[in-house]
Amino acid sequence: MTATSVTRTAPAHVPPALAQWVEEMASLTRPNSIVWCDGSDEERQGLIDRMIDAGTLTRLNPELRPNSYLARSNPSDVARVESRTFICTDEEDGAGPTNNWADPASMRETLHGLFDGAMKGRTMYVMPFAMGPVGGALTRYGVQVTDSPYVVLSTGVMTRMGAAPLAQIAAGAPWVPAAHTVGAPLEPGQEDVAWPCNDTKYIVQFPSTREIWSYGSAYGGNAILAKKAFALRIATALGHDEGWLAAHMLLMRVTDPEGRSRHVAAGFPSACGKTNFAMMRPAVDGWKVETLGDDISWIGPDSDGRLRAINPEAGFFGVAPGTSTDTNPVAMETLVSDTVFTNVALTDDGDVWWEGMTKEPPAHLIDWQGNDWTPESGTPAAHPNARFTVGAQHCPTIADNWDDPDGVVLDAIVFGGRRKTQIPLVAQAYDWKHGVLMGASLASEQTAAAEGPVGKLRRDPLAMLPFSGIHMADHFADWLRVGGQARDVPAVFHVNWFRRDAEGNILWPGFGENIRVLKWALGRLDGSATAERTPFGWLPGEGEIDYADAGVSDEQWRRLMALDAEGLAEEAEDMSEYLDGFGDRVPAELRSALHLRQRALDSES
Repeated sequence: MTATSVTRTAPAHVPPALAQWVEEMASLTRPNSIVWCDGSDEERQGLIDRMIDAGTLTRLNPELRPNSYLARSNPSDVARVESRTFICTDEEDGAGPTNNWADPASMRETLHGLFDGAMKGRTMYVMPFAMGPVGGALTRYGVQVTDSPYVVLSTGVMTRMGAAPLAQIAAGAPWVPAAHTVGAPLEPGQEDVAWPCNDTKYIVQFPSTREIWSYGSAYGGNAILAKKAFALRIATALGHDEGWLAAHMLLMRVTDPEGRSRHVAAGFPSACGKTNFAMMRPAVDGWKVETLGDDISWIGPDSDGRLRAINPEAGFFGVAPGTSTDTNPVAMETLVSDTVFTNVALTDDGDVWWEGMTKEPPAHLIDWQGNDWTPESGTPAAHPNARFTVGAQHCPTIADNWDDPDGVVLDAIVFGGRRKTQIPLVAQAYDWKHGVLMGASLASEQTAAAEGPVGKLRRDPLAMLPFSGIHMADHFADWLRVGGQARDVPAVFHVNWFRRDAEGNILWPGFGENIRVLKWALGRLDGSATAERTPFGWLPGEGEIDYADAGVSDEQWRRLMALDAEGLAEEAEDMSEYLDGFGDRVPAELRSALHLRQRALDSES
């Protein structure tokens, strides 16, 4: 590596295979220097100071928001780029119809061409990281190289990064190689920009070799490769081979007034309320919700055959717009310090603001693109997908077992989407197979968290549409297999917080009132709550949910729970056609569960 001067030599206990891979990446990308990250506070502060000098970060008012910073991305680099995300399985059919597939050999040739010299003039950072508590049974490890200090800072928040994971790798733990570059090499004397990136973008997963390559973006899951790329896309391939599940699900502990605690995982599409649900402040006295994770869960059987779950992440990468003391007071308390905000607005006194944070906007702001902004500007002050990145330890409701290496036993699983019509507020699946069908049938109105027209309805099976690294039908089969082999499976529920009336008003108040739905659901576990069997699933028995105390009228409740047999029959037919698109890999048990629903609906009409 004659073109590379090493500013920090590799630690002595680095395994030869890892040292060789880093050397190969450095020879390809030709950085000016290499830094092996140790995850220390001193390292973090050095990165922050460097980015402030470069204009990448703005220090917020320390009296208002201690140890917190604002980043503004390039306007072309603001969200997941699903159209540029590829799953390169050996054969095209292995990726399935929900993924963009590319031939692995051709893609490698393309990536090697793009990575050739891509880090010139920059520093290559080497980040060993753990997905899950270090040493845990479900924990897996990775190493990412990157030339973005913003990505290093973010990965240090979102994972256990540094010396401890490296020690596990040195002791023989398998690891996933993840290569990232912003694709903006610097020639001698060339001035850098605050947010380097490239208009050409690739986020590429090679499931069979457990590799991740990302080029051109520095934003979120495009570049923090431990997040969606590893924790979901590569992890689905790992779980498929090893007998566990990678799920796009929050994880929470719910304790009732008698002191009984249950653990719940819940899967919603992005920007549909996962963080709000995970950090719920219950509106009913005596109930307590504690947070274990707000985005991703890994679920697998323990030695007793029970399904356990961990949160593989160590922080929150949440959507800021819409978050307020009314919608999520716990999140607002989590963000009081030690937070990196991206693409929010800056107030005149050095704090942050975004749409929905207060009822009235400030008279003047600097918007997410660095421009003067007033309420008359006619444009959002914060980008609709503006984010906050903060360590889980800062959450006031974080559960004391959130990073238990053994994980937690799951009692219930909840699926939900953003639906204006058809789907009732809550229903329970008849059994595990029906629950998997409920998850596979998820549909939601598009949000700003991904590319595409906002508001358009799209199927998002198991909330995994952009995140499965294997054929989606194989992922369905994994859910059926893992549940089928478990001694006790969690009860499965479907919720819809977003049903509207004829005037377009949301019928259910949501947020803290959602505890009323959870109360009924958890009551179903011990049979203390009654239910009525319907073609969609078990619905709450009369009087089981105190909707009036939540401010919901009798008429609104009827609309919330109404089942339109004709509409649901059309929905079931649409789901049948959707499954047809996955071909003969669709598990027979899933088609059987859908057939039973269709038959029940036919008998109702």
